[in-house]
Amino acid sequence: MKPPYDRVDDWIFDLDNCLYPASTGLFTLIDERMNAYIRRLLDCDAIEAHRVQKAHFHAHGTTLAGLMAEHDVDPTDFLTDVHAIPMDRIERNDRLAASLDRLPGRKFIFTNGDANYAGRVLDSIGIADRFDDMHDIHASSYKPKPDPHGYALLCERFGIDPARALFADDIACNLAPAKALGMTTVWVDNGSERGTHGHGDFIDHRIEDVSDWLEDILGEAS
Repeated sequence: MKPPYDRVDDWIFDLDNCLYPASTGLFTLIDERMNAYIRRLLDCDAIEAHRVQKAHFHAHGTTLAGLMAEHDVDPTDFLTDVHAIPMDRIERNDRLAASLDRLPGRKFIFTNGDANYAGRVLDSIGIADRFDDMHDIHASSYKPKPDPHGYALLCERFGIDPARALFADDIACNLAPAKALGMTTVWVDNGSERGTHGHGDFIDHRIEDVSDWLEDILGEAS
């Protein structure tokens, strides 16, 4: 294991657009279902539903947080509905599975989605059994990344020492609370995030592909 990664005991990974390519386009399907959900909820057209969806996302961090705060939406009902998408766009990643097998220490998923959906994604990639546990939006008390609340709950729940932990995410701002806790941070700059958000001093390492990165830091298999 290449330094400084040899100091890491707990490896924490975001899921969507991080452990599979952003080009897969799952979020397009989820966006379509969010729009349909809001149309039914507010009895409005698709244009107004899109406006409401994005307004809640920017004001509250996720569309769900805004719908809960302003429309008393049941989070389980919403998440079950919008995540009911096919997984046929996702390809198995045996390279990633092999690297996770070799990665020493505990491995966790930290996602703004829910566990049922995340489990389906991980199954489709072929890596569901490579992780010790998962911290989803329910476990974060519906306070999505980058709200620091979920990060603190994650560490408390699993007894994670941030100084011995690493967090990888494709959204740069989600790394800031992890860095503030003392974690090593990895920005997966794979094109899912537009703009210049990836230039903060809270980013320790920048990579483009998790599979390539893990193979590099692990070295050749013996």
